Amino acid sequence: MDVTDLRIALFSGNYNYVRDGANQALNRLVGYLLKQGAAVRVYSPKVDSPAFPATGDLVGVPALPIPGRAEYRVPLMLSPRAKRDLHRFAPNLIHVSAPEILGHSAVSFGRRNGLPVIASVHTRFETYPRYYGLAFLEPAVTALLRRFYRRCDAIVAPSDSMAQLLRDQRMNYDVGIWSRGVDREIFSPEKRSLEWRRSLGIADDDVVIGFVGRLVMEKGLDVFADAIEQLEQRGVRHRVLVIGEGPAREWFQRRLPNAVFAGFQAGPDLGRAVASMDLLFNPSVTETFGNVTLEAMASGLPVVAAIATGSESLVTDAVTGRLIRPGAISRFADALQDYATDPQQRAAAGQAGARAADRYSWDAINGTLANTYLRIVRQRAAGGGPPRPSPVP
Repeated sequence: MDVTDLRIALFSGNYNYVRDGANQALNRLVGYLLKQGAAVRVYSPKVDSPAFPATGDLVGVPALPIPGRAEYRVPLMLSPRAKRDLHRFAPNLIHVSAPEILGHSAVSFGRRNGLPVIASVHTRFETYPRYYGLAFLEPAVTALLRRFYRRCDAIVAPSDSMAQLLRDQRMNYDVGIWSRGVDREIFSPEKRSLEWRRSLGIADDDVVIGFVGRLVMEKGLDVFADAIEQLEQRGVRHRVLVIGEGPAREWFQRRLPNAVFAGFQAGPDLGRAVASMDLLFNPSVTETFGNVTLEAMASGLPVVAAIATGSESLVTDAVTGRLIRPGAISRFADALQDYATDPQQRAAAGQAGARAADRYSWDAINGTLANTYLRIVRQRAAGGGPPRPSPVP
């Protein structure tokens, strides 16, 4: 059996209607699989004006807008039309990318029809309640996630640190790695543009501390703003450049009145924006990998990040950047001050990051996942499957 024998049904709550790192990785994966001769069918909500064209065949599923976050949809169970399409497609593997209603329906479909199921983990959903004053729900959310992932034959995480966390949480007994790649044609130190910086009112000798991502509180916007406030109190010269849009933009602008908000950027424009910064500050603890961290490293920037899944696997402390305990505002400010005031240290860390980013090739990474698909299909054909739940809690 090889890749051309694979028939993969991929289920995603957001395949292309709002751009994020997870769905861009999924689209790259589908493109790779199709080039290798596999058959792929994607099931996800559709909208009239998606953020980018879908790679491969996309079948729409019913969905409802999330209250307060209407740009996102909650996919519902498989519709009768989608189920008929799924039966006609006749997959030999199910891939689910989120533990929502659609993902549960897909796992149940796979188990009813004797199909192996793989889940990819893209977000630390169990951490979300803490950003909405509901931290006491974290153990319950973790238990629900464990129930979902234990029903799968295997799960894959984007980093070694995330994979180990999933093992520690006993999410599954087969945890593999599906890392992330970076497009070196887009993200490179050569894309730096002083002219573009000047158009934003940023002087050539300003040290730019960058933020890249969706402007939502779970990205650590409060920690970012608190650390920048400390820099200002210390009199450290710097400028803040924010790349991204989201519902928390107004709040973030009030907290950072001197920052430059350049809005959403994509493709070569994003590569230019990242390379035109001097360092990246990523205090988020919700990512399982941190695409923006890898993109910044490929662009020759030192990265100051929280010690969290993903960042731990990318940033080498005191070599390519600094890893700081989450929420340690003064420590974040210390690291930012060191890089902002020491151009030699900043350059050395940026060069080390660019070298480290050379290891991340999309084809090699997606080829590893394709091999995992084949292993799971062979195991199921040999009579294997998810372990039965223990009678002891």
